[in-house]
Amino acid sequence: MDTLSGSSRSLREAFSLARTTVHSRHGAHQITALHETRRQLSPIAQEHGDQPQPEIPVYAPPTSGLLSMVPKSWVPYAELVRIDKPTGTYYLFFPCLFSTLMAAPLTDPITTPATALGYSLLFFSGALIMRGAGCSINDLWDRNLDPHVTRTRLRPIARGAITPFKGLVFTCFQLLAGLGVLVQFPFQCLFYGIPSLLFVGSYPLAKRVTYYPQFVLGLTFSWGAIMGYPALGLDLLSNVPALTSAACLYASCVSWTVLYDMIYAHMDIKDDAKAGIKSIALKHDADTKKVLSGLAVTQVGLLAAAGYAAGAGPMFFLGSCGGALASLGFMIKRVNLKSVKDCWWWFVNGCWITGGTISLGLAADYVIRYSKREGKLESAKSDPEE
Repeated sequence: MDTLSGSSRSLREAFSLARTTVHSRHGAHQITALHETRRQLSPIAQEHGDQPQPEIPVYAPPTSGLLSMVPKSWVPYAELVRIDKPTGTYYLFFPCLFSTLMAAPLTDPITTPATALGYSLLFFSGALIMRGAGCSINDLWDRNLDPHVTRTRLRPIARGAITPFKGLVFTCFQLLAGLGVLVQFPFQCLFYGIPSLLFVGSYPLAKRVTYYPQFVLGLTFSWGAIMGYPALGLDLLSNVPALTSAACLYASCVSWTVLYDMIYAHMDIKDDAKAGIKSIALKHDADTKKVLSGLAVTQVGLLAAAGYAAGAGPMFFLGSCGGALASLGFMIKRVNLKSVKDCWWWFVNGCWITGGTISLGLAADYVIRYSKREGKLESAKSDPEE
């Protein structure tokens, strides 16, 4: 019996070895055939401009740039607030700057350049803090979605470097810091600033229920277009020109936000479709440039209406409105929506090209109007009859 059992076991081992050898050879033939097929298809893919499938990224601690100078234990939190990617902060700040420069000539006496600059710097600090808080809230909402998107799977909460509880506590501290900045403004700004938190918290939810979460993001990121007016002491409820100007400027900035975030959304369009994340890029993929063109015209038209209500001069209409229309038209024509790298380039640089152009036009208009007002005051002082 022992001999028979040993012989049977030997036969089984021999058959198993033979089967493994056959499978290994078959697998080797398959791998060789796969590489051969890829080699043959590579020129075809290049000819048609197809992008190769992205490799799954592996996290590596930062060795250069701003994050490399941060203590290791702080790196996940610095990544959470995107401190190494400040473009979002700039996009949040520009509407604040627009409204400050547009509101400054409406005050009586006219706002001094020092005051306008001081509030602009205060707005920038608030934008830096609140953009970080918005990123934290977004990542907490998306902690189960981010691992399925190539670009976001290594975010600190998604990869487990920060627990959701620690992320929540950190977010609370950020919001308190934002409140600390807000109370530096005139008291009435509290009534205008606090409601924006509703949009900050609801944007991540929007992309689960609608194809237009970019509109909700626009309502959030454009809130600063209202804040410059009360910051400089203008009561929007009793000042019709200021209210009209603020409403048109806010709507203009919402259009701008939807425009640039639609380009941004094209970077994740394939992963979003797989993960079930909704976006305007998915909804209008075939007609994106038509939608972008419509948004650009809407943005510039509303910007012009805001300037008209505020009594802006030719420098604003030529510099801000004309410059914005030219820069947006050029971007829409040139951006390659099928290229992640190109979409990212225009998202980053379009911020400065369009936002900077609008700001320069507003600043020039403000300086001209300030100089004229000061000139009239000097003339009145020098004329004893007046």
